[in-house]
Amino acid sequence: MLKRFFLLTGIAISLFLIWFAISNYQASRTIAEENLRGLAHTLTDAIEGMAVRDPSLHTLAEFHPADIAFFSLIDRKGVYRFHSNTDLIGRYDADGRSIGVLQGKSTRESRITLGTGEKAYEFFSPVYLPGETLALRLVLHTYRADAVVRRAEFNMVAIFALLVVGWALLAILYRFSVREERHKVEMERRKRLAQLGEMGAMLAHEIRNPLAGIKGYAQVIEKRPREDRNAGFAGDIVRETLRLEVLVSDLLAYTGNAPSHKAEINLKELIDWAFALVCHEAEEQRVRLASECSAGIRVLGNRDRLGQVMLNLLKNSLQAMPDGGSLDIKVGVSGGAATIAVSDLGHGIDSDDMNRIFEPFFTTKARGTGLGLPLCKKIIEEHEGSIRLESKPGKGATVFVALPVMKERNKGGSHP
Repeated sequence: MLKRFFLLTGIAISLFLIWFAISNYQASRTIAEENLRGLAHTLTDAIEGMAVRDPSLHTLAEFHPADIAFFSLIDRKGVYRFHSNTDLIGRYDADGRSIGVLQGKSTRESRITLGTGEKAYEFFSPVYLPGETLALRLVLHTYRADAVVRRAEFNMVAIFALLVVGWALLAILYRFSVREERHKVEMERRKRLAQLGEMGAMLAHEIRNPLAGIKGYAQVIEKRPREDRNAGFAGDIVRETLRLEVLVSDLLAYTGNAPSHKAEINLKELIDWAFALVCHEAEEQRVRLASECSAGIRVLGNRDRLGQVMLNLLKNSLQAMPDGGSLDIKVGVSGGAATIAVSDLGHGIDSDDMNRIFEPFFTTKARGTGLGLPLCKKIIEEHEGSIRLESKPGKGATVFVALPVMKERNKGGSHP
């Protein structure tokens, strides 16, 4: 869409410049003709005044402005009474156009080509002298009057040349941009394939371990199906199968699309629901649960997905405190966002692992899938929120989640 806008804008500007150049050139020709016509009338008045003051017309021989190529006065018989070329005085006008000017008593103008090849401006006009009327043929040089035409013509050619060069450069840049875009797409495709290969290798490793255990236990049961110890092996098979089921469920949730249905969610109710699900496990591990959340903080989202995030965060914290501790949740509002802080007093995370905690299949747990935090990150970003983790080894960890708050329904809250 943006490329189309710039393209249409460039075409519009180019068309405007072309129209401006052509219009300016056409206007310059009209201006040049008007300049020549005005100069011809001015010179005609001057020649007529000199002829009236000197009926012998001798003073006209000294009248030779730079713009005049030549001029002549012709009587009704077609005889040159005066000519800039004195050799023609007294001779007849060969073409006879002056007679038509005298009969019509009007001016006439045209562009002509002189014998030297020069383009000139020819102007016929009657000149009224005492007792007679003569025809003035005035031929003017056009180089000064046509300067405006040449300048407009140069500007038009320059604009056309710049447009051609500009569009050529744009075509080259567009070609390079398309090539660069294709290169980026190809690199992104290769990156995705590399990530897919890495993910496939990790997934194969995660699946192979429980499958090996299941296979071994099943083989033992197959050889000695009636032994008492097989009950323990069957339990191990169930546990490994459940582990595979959790892995597949997490993988499907991570790679699947987010549900489209969203509704208002009361964060206090969501946290209470999550606490109710993990309270038994927390009691067994001697972990104290505590929360600080106002009842009026609401967000717009998918309850099942956000509930999954809350459960994952709580279970991660419980797994980090096998010998007991404290798990605290504080919810507040800051800068138009609902902020959730989940803190534990577990073993924490090494600084070397902090940059990889949101990578799929990365885990520091012996039997973890490595999809818990990446799945939380994906769900939070689907809700236009953010998630980050702070931790120090041996001093626990805190996960900070921010979600857009529904201000019209919010009644305030404390900062975590």
